[in-house]
Amino acid sequence: MLTIKSLPIKKHQIALPLLVIVLSTLAFFFNSDILPFHRELFIQGEFWRGFTGHFLHTNFNHYALNISAVVLLWALHGQYYNFLNYSVVFIVSAITTSFGIYVFSPEIMQYVGLSGVLHGIFIWGAIKDIEHHDKTGFILLIAVVGKVTHEQVNGASESVASLISANVAIDAHLWGMFGGALIGIVSLVRYYKSGKV
Repeated sequence: MLTIKSLPIKKHQIALPLLVIVLSTLAFFFNSDILPFHRELFIQGEFWRGFTGHFLHTNFNHYALNISAVVLLWALHGQYYNFLNYSVVFIVSAITTSFGIYVFSPEIMQYVGLSGVLHGIFIWGAIKDIEHHDKTGFILLIAVVGKVTHEQVNGASESVASLISANVAIDAHLWGMFGGALIGIVSLVRYYKSGKV
C-alpha cells in the first residue's frame, strides 16, 4: 500500500521532478515563440529549441497530462532518482526525441511536450526495477514497449489528440523511449559487470 512515508521524498529524489514541473508551469503561463521545437528555425541554428520545446504544451489538458505523468513516474520509480541519473536520463531522452523527430520524422514541423522524455524516463525506471530484481520491471517494460509499438502500427489515439488539440507525436514517444532504454541498458550492464548480482 502506498503511503506518504513510502514515497521517495528525499531531496535528491524529488528536486529535479519538481524543477521539471516548475519549468513546465512557467513555460505554460509565459509561453514564448523562442521556445518550441520548430524544424525550420532549428535548421537555421536555433538549436536550443531541441531542448526547450519539451517544456511547452499545446493547452492545459496537455500540460496537466504531462505533469501528472511526471508525478506518477516519480511515485513509481523515484527511489532510483538522484541529481545525476535523472539529469542524464532527461537530457539524453530529450536529445534522442528531438534528433529522432528531426532526422526520421520530417513531416513533424513543430513539437512541444514532455511525452517523449517521459517515455524515456518510464523505460529507464522499468530497467532499474529489473536491475534491482523487482519482477514488476518486466511487466512495465513490456507495457511501455507494447504501447509504443501499438502506436507505431495503429496510430495515435484520436481521443488524446482531441484532448490536447494537436496531433499526438507518436514518433516522439519512440525516440524518447530509445534514449531512456540506452541509459537503462548501460546501467544494467555496469551492474552485472560489477559482480553485485
